[in-house]
Amino acid sequence: MTHRPTLIIGNWKMNKTIAEAESFLSSLSLSIKQCTSEVGLAVPFTMISVANKAVSGTKIRIGAQNVSSYEQGAYTGEISCAMLKDAGASFTLIGHSERRRHFHEDDKIVNAKILRCLEWSIQPIVCVGETSEEHQAGMTHEVLERQIINGMRGLTQDQIKGLVLAYEPVWAIGTNQAATPDIVEKTHAFCRSVLAKKWGNPAAEKVLIQYGGSVTAANAADLLNQPDVDGLLVGGASLTWESFSKILLARN
Repeated sequence: MTHRPTLIIGNWKMNKTIAEAESFLSSLSLSIKQCTSEVGLAVPFTMISVANKAVSGTKIRIGAQNVSSYEQGAYTGEISCAMLKDAGASFTLIGHSERRRHFHEDDKIVNAKILRCLEWSIQPIVCVGETSEEHQAGMTHEVLERQIINGMRGLTQDQIKGLVLAYEPVWAIGTNQAATPDIVEKTHAFCRSVLAKKWGNPAAEKVLIQYGGSVTAANAADLLNQPDVDGLLVGGASLTWESFSKILLARN
């Protein structure tokens, strides 16, 4: 089995001020010196630059929660890859279920954003996942295969290797109903099989697949012990350094 690093990313969503971020990062960096996982924080645009400076010399990477597929121009309210790069972001979430649901982003938009990020050497964290209705209808595999194939259309084998796939079942996000480790493992294995069928097994084995959806310190270790779970995308539990550090150290 291919050895892959473990990547745990906290997604702050629309939370925190710059002062709160600085305090959080100061405490977190001191508390996770023994952490063996790679660590990232997807922060609001307003604090990317400050956060990036605050984590200098630590193992924490700073990224964004979204990016525009446009290079530049008259797109009021959008943030380009050039702007992210300039602020110090090394990765960005793409296609989070909240973007798909609230802002009507589809697989075509996700695909355009991935391609733009790759032009700028910004690592895409590509979110996929089924809704509660799709889950109950037994459509999980159908939905995930469509999101993976259409979202990553046009990518080469080498480009696929550098992506992170984040499986976030929509029915588990913020509901305290995390998928069981067994379900997560089987679903991740399916996602990897889709990648292998399209881009070949060597490329598929390189892709990190994270799980997100009601991740806590209580279930983190069990999730990370699954062979096809290469990390976690953490929402609410990443908002305090105490709870996030417990997750980061869960398997130490």
